[in-house]
Amino acid sequence: MESLYLLIPFSIVLVFAIAVIFWWSVRSGQFDDLEGPGFKILMDDDGPNIPQASAAKKMNRKKFDLRQRAMAEFR
Repeated sequence: MESLYLLIPFSIVLVFAIAVIFWWSVRSGQFDDLEGPGFKILMDDDGPNIPQASAAKKMNRKKFDLRQRAMAEFR
């Protein structure tokens, strides 16, 4: 029976402390968005890191193709 004189006030203080910590966490935004940061990684719109061919490379490719066709027609 004497232990209840210690345990009841201790449990009331513990419940009050848990309520204060929960109130602080709700007010500071801890429970606002739990799924958003995880989806933000998946929905990243980065393009592929493939270098584009320059205009000079494209022109050289066209010239090479024309030469190949001319040589094929010549044979």
